[in-house]
Amino acid sequence: MAPTLTGATRLYVIVGDPIAQVKAPGGMTAGFAARNHDGVLVPVQVAVDDLPSLLAVAGNLKNLDGIIVTVPHKFTCFAHCASTSDRARFIGAVNIMRRRPEGGWHGDMVDGLGFVGAVRAKGFDASGKRALLIGAGGAGSAIAQALLAAGVRELGVHDADASRRDALIARLNTMGAGRAIVGSPDPSGFDLVGNATPAGMQPGDPLPIDVAKLAPSMFVGCVITVPAASPMIEAARARGCNTSTGTDMYQALQGTMLDFFLSSAKKS
Repeated sequence: MAPTLTGATRLYVIVGDPIAQVKAPGGMTAGFAARNHDGVLVPVQVAVDDLPSLLAVAGNLKNLDGIIVTVPHKFTCFAHCASTSDRARFIGAVNIMRRRPEGGWHGDMVDGLGFVGAVRAKGFDASGKRALLIGAGGAGSAIAQALLAAGVRELGVHDADASRRDALIARLNTMGAGRAIVGSPDPSGFDLVGNATPAGMQPGDPLPIDVAKLAPSMFVGCVITVPAASPMIEAARARGCNTSTGTDMYQALQGTMLDFFLSSAKKS
């Protein structure tokens, strides 16, 4: 059933550019209703140059209680927050923001929890394994942190921007968990392979990894929600790999985001 909207309905937005691919508006709005909360999440497409203006206005909208942040705004939104969780500070990015009673926004970064949760839901235990992650942006950084926190023994990180890759590896190696190393598109020797880049969203995109080197024992995960199964995921399935998709990641994450928005007393 569609929600009944009134003047008392609390407003939440998800910001990104592009935005048509996101799954959160329907899922979160239904989640609010299931928890007896009168709220609705709507998508907002805003370019990088226009984001500061939107955030300035958002602070003045008294019925706007929360923001979900997607590509490419996670680092900019971090700088706009008055307070953040420890994991958001470690990464320097946020993907969820809620209005603080005392003013300003409190942010968290939970993309990594969603990726790891989706992997676990498909029956794969990352503890003690070797993982390869493609992408060192906001989502990739969060996933890298969460994989090491989940017990990954060694994490290879590959990114087209070598300086961004190296900066992330250096931060990860301060965690005192598994070891982070420079990776490549070659998945040979890894147990878990994750794509945290947009590669595969558009027809003709190059594959983020050399899929010919996948083995059936490998688990392959992807953050992309459209198409439902990215070309990399389709190739991995054809080679007998267990997989998780961006939609699986979102489903693993929805409850965490609802908790964040609906409990102002929740500890970060």
